[in-house]
Amino acid sequence: MSGSQSVTLRVPSEVISEIDLIAEATERSRSYIFVRALRTYLLNEGANILAAKKGKDQIAAGDYEDLDDVIAEMDQIVAGV
Repeated sequence: MSGSQSVTLRVPSEVISEIDLIAEATERSRSYIFVRALRTYLLNEGANILAAKKGKDQIAAGDYEDLDDVIAEMDQIVAGV
C-alpha cells in the first residue's frame, strides 16, 4: 500500500476473531478490514471530534458570532426589516 505506515496495537481477541471472519467472508485481508473500520470511524465519530476541536480553536482565536446577535438578526429577517 503506497503512502502507508505500519502500526502496532493491542486488540481484544474477540475483535480479532470477528475481523478474521469478515476478512474470510469477503475474501479481503485483515489489514483491509481494519483500514475500512478506521475510515468509517474517521467519517463518523472522528469527524465530530475534529469539528469540535476546530470550533474550540475558532473560539480561542475570537472567530465566532454571539448567539444573541444572531437571534436578533434572525428576528429582523423574519420581521422583514
